[in-house]
Amino acid sequence: MIDVYSSPTPNGHKVTVALDEMGVEYNLIGVDLSKQEQKTPEFLKLNPNGRIPVIVDRENDDFVVFESGAIMIYLGEKYGQFYPADPKVRSRVQQWLMFQMGGVGPMMGQANVFYRYFPEKIQPAIERYQKECRRLFEVLDGRLAESPYLAGDEYTIADMANWCWVRTHRWSGVEIDGLDHLKRWLDELAERPACQSGISKPGKIKDAAELVRHAQTMVTR
Repeated sequence: MIDVYSSPTPNGHKVTVALDEMGVEYNLIGVDLSKQEQKTPEFLKLNPNGRIPVIVDRENDDFVVFESGAIMIYLGEKYGQFYPADPKVRSRVQQWLMFQMGGVGPMMGQANVFYRYFPEKIQPAIERYQKECRRLFEVLDGRLAESPYLAGDEYTIADMANWCWVRTHRWSGVEIDGLDHLKRWLDELAERPACQSGISKPGKIKDAAELVRHAQTMVTR
């Protein structure tokens, strides 16, 4: 059994989509970001960086994994799904996963901050991050003009990770007009049952008090 500590964000959705695609049973434990539960001492014992998501693999001596990309790789290796064994294909999966981790996620996150949340509208900052998001989307579109999925002919964790972010492009104030290959890919993944269920979570979550209980058990180990 896998415990998943998460919240309804693109990074949180990446893990639930992956688990649902792999058909893995898991316990979903909500972390209320508005209450700063990710900064509590109990949570910091799981992830010292104070970010969601985090998993605890009960089947592997309560092994803890944080960072959403690292979690997806761990799951892909553990369950042998959506993470091909061929070294070249696996490298392509890693490259496009890192593209999301180092580019799409951070840039869309900054666009969200300045476009949606920052009290003062700093137009040069808004435009900078929105333009960079659009540039990254164009890179994805170019790749998807060459192959149906980011790593080639196979749907992988790299597609899941990028999709969970790019699908929210309007929240960042970025349109995808003219990016027909990207749109085709977005629409196709949106029809996958596991993608649909994965982004609907964590709407049905256990009480966050479970977080404290589990962290306390780990301290006694």
